Amino acid sequence: MDRLPEWLRRVFEVNDGGRRGYSVATRAHLMIGLIGIVVALLVARAFWMMIVNKDFYMSKGEARFERNLPIAVSRGMITDRNGEPLAVSTPVESVWGNPQELFKHQNRWPELAKALNIPFGELQRKLAQKEGKEFLYLKRRINPDEAKRILAHKIPGVASQREYRRYYPQAESIAQVLGFTNVDDKGQEGLELAFESWLKGKPGEKRVIRSRQGDIVESELVKAPEPGKELVLSLDRRVQYLAYKELHDMVVRSGAASGSAVIVDVNSGEVLAMANVPTFNPNATVQKNIDAHRNRAVTDLVEPGSTMKPITVAAGLTAGKITPNTVFSTEGGRIANGPFSITDTHNYGSLTVTGIITKSSNVGSAKIARLLPNDYFYEYVHKMGYGSKPRSGFPGESSGLLPKTSNWDGTTKSTMAYGYGLSATPIQIAMAYAALANGGRLLTPTFVKGGKVESKQVIEPEVAAQVMRMMETVTKPGGTATQAAVLGYNVAGKTGTARMVSETGGYSRKYNAFFAGVVPVDNPRFAMVVVVNDPDTSKGYYGGLISGPVFRSVMEGTLRLMDVPPDDIQTWIAANAKAGHPSVRSPVDAAMPPVAMPRVALPPQAAAAAAATAATAQRALPKPVALGVGGGK
Repeated sequence: MDRLPEWLRRVFEVNDGGRRGYSVATRAHLMIGLIGIVVALLVARAFWMMIVNKDFYMSKGEARFERNLPIAVSRGMITDRNGEPLAVSTPVESVWGNPQELFKHQNRWPELAKALNIPFGELQRKLAQKEGKEFLYLKRRINPDEAKRILAHKIPGVASQREYRRYYPQAESIAQVLGFTNVDDKGQEGLELAFESWLKGKPGEKRVIRSRQGDIVESELVKAPEPGKELVLSLDRRVQYLAYKELHDMVVRSGAASGSAVIVDVNSGEVLAMANVPTFNPNATVQKNIDAHRNRAVTDLVEPGSTMKPITVAAGLTAGKITPNTVFSTEGGRIANGPFSITDTHNYGSLTVTGIITKSSNVGSAKIARLLPNDYFYEYVHKMGYGSKPRSGFPGESSGLLPKTSNWDGTTKSTMAYGYGLSATPIQIAMAYAALANGGRLLTPTFVKGGKVESKQVIEPEVAAQVMRMMETVTKPGGTATQAAVLGYNVAGKTGTARMVSETGGYSRKYNAFFAGVVPVDNPRFAMVVVVNDPDTSKGYYGGLISGPVFRSVMEGTLRLMDVPPDDIQTWIAANAKAGHPSVRSPVDAAMPPVAMPRVALPPQAAAAAAATAATAQRALPKPVALGVGGGK
């Protein structure tokens, strides 16, 4: 009592006969008052927290258990021009964990590692790196049944979520064109990258409340997902496989380093097939040969060799300097070109302009170019698409190399006449030949069925027709590409055999073998370019020998698949009857045995997704975004 303040002692003290004492009633009143004050403070605090500042405290509480989670969305299916699936997304599951919760149950880690089928040490390292975090992927994009088995262990802090994985039924045969997606299902290369915004869709969002163990106990849809749109390509998977198979077989037989093949519709600019070797399997989770990812047909530059000669002739015809029957002396197969010499493989004596194409004379081509002014020749080649990007929208497409006249020396024009001193991609060469075939219109190539293309008249129709007739002699007896002839059809084409540039400068003893052709001549449908890089010279390396047979085999199948009637129907029927097909009446009647089309078996979920998407195919056509990336026989 002595330590209490004076005023408080007076409250307790009473005077009872001179004795000091305590009042029980007063003390009770005081205690009730103190309790009342405390209760009032608590009520005031509760009022502050629950009424005045409730949003702050509710957000803090919800932050521990409430989350807005994305809803995975299916990427749009890619199909060929006939609706056959080329890229399909299938639902998969990804198992994840809450490290904060898992650290409270470390005794369950060995069981978890065994369920995930990973070493215990690896799981320890993963969790140690994310200690204190609330999310960690434990195993991504696995079969839903496997995820269910893992979750069946009911390990606290382990859950799963829906994702999608891309499958490519045609696998290696079309890998570089389609490209692939990464672990987050985003396009990384090829058309998957070019059409990313069209294919990816828009993820949804849901608000969920989780228990302390990470289980979802309540869910509310915030935003509905929008699936990606279907992309219908101009490619025909049957023609694509034909091109890939024949190119692959020739690269192997000839011991070549690589090869490319392109087929385009000469009237629409649509790419029907584009094959590259070596290739890769886009379904593999780990890619070993990164160099094989490159779509050589649109990115790799080659000197076009003798495939340039028809353009040189077209320039001469347009300028009025020559006619198809103008005669040139080949000077015994050798003429001077500055300090160097231009040579032919044989001494052809005197040749007409048509003969220069038939025999593939370097000397004759150089003499034609020398009749033309430098600026004129440059502009003519440039308007044929050389030195400019084709604008197909494919990522990384190259513009090639066409040196300006200010950089020419005294030998440049003569060597350009037969395909040296400039560089182009296979797709550029294919589009130039398509222009020769369609009456002189240079088209922008497209990978989309019915896609919008630009057209520009670059050659007079009469000149284009003359050049086509000259190129027709190349596959006839006496030409350099009889092995490219297609039974029953008139083929216009040109071989090319160009030395490859050495890494140390100059030219090496390695070659690129070309064949560029159009079929049929009278009603052109398809232009095809075949490039085989660095074949084993001991097995042959001329374009007519190496690339010509690839053209023939692929075009035979393509013409049959597309039901294109032969130019010489009687010869065609007679030849097939002799071969054991007496009942053949039209090219669709199996002149060739069916081509076996290997497929990668789709998972059930992917097959179902493909069927559903095909049934409700959207045919709106997107516009791709470009992300750019001398002769003999």
